[in-house]
Amino acid sequence: MKYYCPFVFDPLYPHMYRNENTMQPDPYTYPGNFPGALRLIEGAVAGEREDELFYDYLINAAPTQEAKNIIASIRDDEIKHNKMFRKIYTELTGKVLPPTQDMAFEKPPSYCDGIKRALQGELGAVQRYRRILFALQNRVHINMLTEIITDEIRHANLYNFLFTLGRCAEKGGE
Repeated sequence: MKYYCPFVFDPLYPHMYRNENTMQPDPYTYPGNFPGALRLIEGAVAGEREDELFYDYLINAAPTQEAKNIIASIRDDEIKHNKMFRKIYTELTGKVLPPTQDMAFEKPPSYCDGIKRALQGELGAVQRYRRILFALQNRVHINMLTEIITDEIRHANLYNFLFTLGRCAEKGGE
């Protein structure tokens, strides 16, 4: 019996797979996935200042003290994650990531829109951070990424709770 597989192994490029005449890095195989993982770490820390302003906005716009406390705890976790990413990057490359430049902060039209944006951001982060995890070899780094990823999933659940608590669906995202 013959099975169809859209991915073709190329012995000249064992860290790549071919899909419909394009070469893509294999996200699961080290060391081919390592350069992409480093770029993802750089991206994870790139928006520090914008993130800080975004969380300040959400905390100030939150309708209840409970919501403010939840968002502040998420913000504190994100600060911790940033430090962990910087540590991993330095240990992997021997280089220190430079401080991020100030970025323009785009204020959401409303608290509910901000919560939706935050929820989507957390879910997107989980997808990106898995790619980093796949490229790690050191058990300590793997454990750190596992903590970060599980925090991001917990954050997404908390944003779902805040969306419900804020009756955002009833307001049409306003």
